[in-house]
Amino acid sequence: MVSFTTLGIEYAHRFLGYKGEAQYLHGHHGQLTIEVEGAVDPGSGFVTPCNDIKRIAWDYLQNFDHALILQEEDPLLPALLKVYEQQGIKDGAPDNTTKGLPIDTALAKAYPECRLVVVKKVATCENLIELFHSLLKDKLNITKMTFTSGANGASAAY
Repeated sequence: MVSFTTLGIEYAHRFLGYKGEAQYLHGHHGQLTIEVEGAVDPGSGFVTPCNDIKRIAWDYLQNFDHALILQEEDPLLPALLKVYEQQGIKDGAPDNTTKGLPIDTALAKAYPECRLVVVKKVATCENLIELFHSLLKDKLNITKMTFTSGANGASAAY
């Protein structure tokens, strides 16, 4: 049996080196659907309560919400950090209260105080699924993830 839930993520990114519209900084509403497999618990009636899936996933994924996702070699990155420093928000602002758990993996590093995630690969739906799965695979029995960004999307089964 499978339980699933969907989380919304608002983010901005660009495809470094891409020829076309996506080379420019732009934003999306992304939707991540996480499917979790297991036996139905007779007491709760759930495989995993959907609110538990959301809570566990959101602990990490809130780093991506209302954040800028840039590749580590993007020349915008040093300029962005310089501007944030000049504005006094590089180390966070009092109204920046949505901060996820620390992320510093082979695929990405989050800077929650800056609403910034630096990724090793271009932030396509396919690569973001790989990143999200790497963050959550040890916390949830994930069988499938689907990420849509506007009219585009990708899925991966595990």
